Amino acid sequence: MQRLIRGNEVVSDSASKGETVSERKLPANSAPCVVTDNGCLRWYAVHTQPNRELRAKSQLENQGYEVFLPRCLKTVRHARKLTNVAAPFFPRYLFVRLDLVQHRWRSVNGTFGVISLVMQGEKPHPVPRGVVEAMIAFVDTSGFLCFKESLVVGTQVRLAAGPFAEQLGILDRLDDSGRVRVLLDIMGAAIPVYVERKFVVTA
Repeated sequence: MQRLIRGNEVVSDSASKGETVSERKLPANSAPCVVTDNGCLRWYAVHTQPNRELRAKSQLENQGYEVFLPRCLKTVRHARKLTNVAAPFFPRYLFVRLDLVQHRWRSVNGTFGVISLVMQGEKPHPVPRGVVEAMIAFVDTSGFLCFKESLVVGTQVRLAAGPFAEQLGILDRLDDSGRVRVLLDIMGAAIPVYVERKFVVTA
């Protein structure tokens, strides 16, 4: 039984007839919080061991926790080859949704791959409301973060992936197909390069 509240508005109510719920009022501009009889679900940051983000995510999900591991595509160079690989957006960190009253949150710290929850004093420190929710909204169909910045033709941009990763150029053309044309300065000449929109960010 739970109730979802934003500001003074009850967004949804799953309480059965005759049951009561503690209505904790949140600021009207905050992300909704799932309020249960004794607590409130919030997102918390988890510090993981090096290169153990996926293992920690799997172990926490096996315990029944809701986990969010933001990932992105990263271009790596190896043996003169460029490869796009999936990488954590925040290396060694992920997020878990907890109700500190109802969940045995200390079990998170004992999970394989986890160092500890990010703490404030003796209790886990919640991520500000709306931050994780906003990141989840930017996850594309491939499961990667894709921040859709407002690009303007003629401005300087940076390529985030591909053979010209980290190169700066001038945005030359936008179209509805999801591809853009960027002019790169290569040996004094403006060379047009076509890339996917999600690989271009403002410089």
